[in-house]
Amino acid sequence: MQNRLLYFSWRILAVVLLVYTIVYGFLNDVPRLPILNETIRNLYFHVPMWWTMMILFLISMVNSALYLIKSNRKYDLRAVEYVNTGYAFGIAGMLTGMLWAKYTWGAYWSADPMQNGSLITLLLYFAYAILRNSINDMEKRARIGAVYNIIAFFVMIPLIWVIPRVVDSLHPGKGGNPGFSTFDLNNSMRVIFYPAGVGWLLLGLWISNLKYRWRTLKEQTLLNDE
Repeated sequence: MQNRLLYFSWRILAVVLLVYTIVYGFLNDVPRLPILNETIRNLYFHVPMWWTMMILFLISMVNSALYLIKSNRKYDLRAVEYVNTGYAFGIAGMLTGMLWAKYTWGAYWSADPMQNGSLITLLLYFAYAILRNSINDMEKRARIGAVYNIIAFFVMIPLIWVIPRVVDSLHPGKGGNPGFSTFDLNNSMRVIFYPAGVGWLLLGLWISNLKYRWRTLKEQTLLNDE
């Protein structure tokens, strides 16, 4: 009973936090800043989606490592579904970022190092899906996919966290630009921004868990039919 309550409690928390984010994210006052103006509300959506993507990719990478160590099929299935969900959040983060860039930088795409690094990251993980689908043998697919997944994660780190910080970049907190936390993120935004980050992450974990359970049931059904 206790496990069942815990199972539902964090899902309810995810819904509450996201409803709170959406409602107050559009209704709450924000700093009146040049250029940014009302577009700063996108901070509640764009940034948490990238956070969620990277955390889901991290969980996927850990599961890939566990598969290589233990050869347990469940770790491979988890790795795949966390990548799939993380990829969806990455696309959402890319689209919200492009929309934000249009109204603040004047164009959807400015070849900014952060934009380029994010795009390369998504292409890396898209290649992960192609690689897996090109291998028929289940065990071979899982092992090669696990190795690729681990490499892809460690390639993502310099693409998103290192390179944009050491070269010229339009992004806040990158290339010498001040970040929102030290420049213009006031307390009225923090009380929405941090719950938004938790809410989107919980949603990503929820979706990943559902997809993993569905894939597990699907494979069990196929095995029973055989």
